[in-house]
Order: sequence, then C-alpha cells, then structure tokens
Amino acid sequence: MKIALLGYGKMGKTIHKIAEERQHEVVYKTAEKPDFNEVRKADVAIEFSIPEAAFHNISTCLENKIPVISGTTGWLNRFNDAVEFAHANQAKFLYASNFSVGVNLFFKLNETLAKLMSAQQDYSVSMTEIHHLEKKDAPSGTAISLAEQIISNSAYKTWSHPPELDAKDDLPINALREKGVHGTHIINYSSEIDNIEIKHEAHSRQGFALGAVLAAEWLVKQNKHGSFSMSDVLNI
Repeated sequence: MKIALLGYGKMGKTIHKIAEERQHEVVYKTAEKPDFNEVRKADVAIEFSIPEAAFHNISTCLENKIPVISGTTGWLNRFNDAVEFAHANQAKFLYASNFSVGVNLFFKLNETLAKLMSAQQDYSVSMTEIHHLEKKDAPSGTAISLAEQIISNSAYKTWSHPPELDAKDDLPINALREKGVHGTHIINYSSEIDNIEIKHEAHSRQGFALGAVLAAEWLVKQNKHGSFSMSDVLNI
C-alpha cells in the first residue's frame, strides 16, 4: 500500500515508522501545504495536520477520489461537509477522534456504562482528560466523543469546559496539560454513597499510530464509498 502523510509531526513520524514495519511504502510526506500532484501517487492519505488545514486537505483528497483517513481534531464544525464531499465524489473518508484500538474499546465501554447509569438519578457524571503540553485543543477530541456518548444516554444536554459548577444540565470536563502525558481519559460517576470510575491511559503514541495504519489498510479494501469510523474497522 502506498501512503501519503499529510502532517508530519510526532504522530506522522510514528505512523511512518509503523507503516514501513508493516511493509507499506510512504510515497509522500509533508508538514506544509500538500502538493496534490504528489498525493495522487498514493493509495491512501493519512491526515494528521492542524485544525486550520484539515478540511482543505480532506476535501481535496475526496475531490481527487483519494481515500483519506483523518485524526486531526478541532475542525469538526466542517465534519458534515466532509461527509457530503465523500458521498458527492463517490470517495472514501474515515475520521476518528482517536485511532487507538484500546480507546475505541473504551468508547464502547463508556457507551454501555452510560446506558446502565441512565436510570440512576443519584449519580452525577464528570470527566477529566490529561494530555501533553503541546496539545493545541482542549478538551480533546476523544473527550468530546466520550461526552457526546454520555449526553446521548442521559439527561445532560451539553458539556462544559471549563466546568460550570451551577450548570446542572452540563457535563463538566476538566482538561489538564502536563509534561510527557500521551493521553488519559477518566469518567467518574459520583453519588453520596460511592463512586464508579472508568479510565483509559495511553503509554505512548504507538497505539494511535498503529490504529491509523490499520484503518488505512481497511479503508483501501472497501468497495463502497462514503464515511466510515473505527467502529466499522473493528466491527464493534
């Protein structure tokens, strides 16, 4: 499989290494505005850029019928436009706020727990996410995805960051930035009697990068076009 890497920071470099270990060829990589004459040489584009560039990169890939997966967060006000681009151009697009296999299993666990807790009115929910100092967006895309799952299965109407203590309809998210943290997400259900907590902690970027390559391998093989997610890749 020939891969174009759009965005070549720490994540892009880790993806490059894992892709080559899995016998794929990175035919183009850039940390700048992509040259789509070069991107067209690839079977798939993996997009980990910056929020300001993500939609342009994704939509241009789709216009050129280049399958593209994206893990960039902070641009999702244009997500539905990207989905429409994929269908209109009969192209393939896969987005995930987090490509880690473990995190996607955690998403499933979070959704299941939220459904179980929906009838338990004595519990309030809060979330904490911790990332490295260089992370630009807060809360993380993963935290927002987790929050949206809880909101869909509870009386909460939205999430708030920073937390608004008097907003009973808001799910509070604490976003912390600490040196050397690759990503920690904690969901806490608290009552006067007890606490229930689930947690995912990443030890390195390896899981995110491997998941992105697995998603690219899966997407290239799909015969149908449209928008996909890691739930499709993992069949969960």
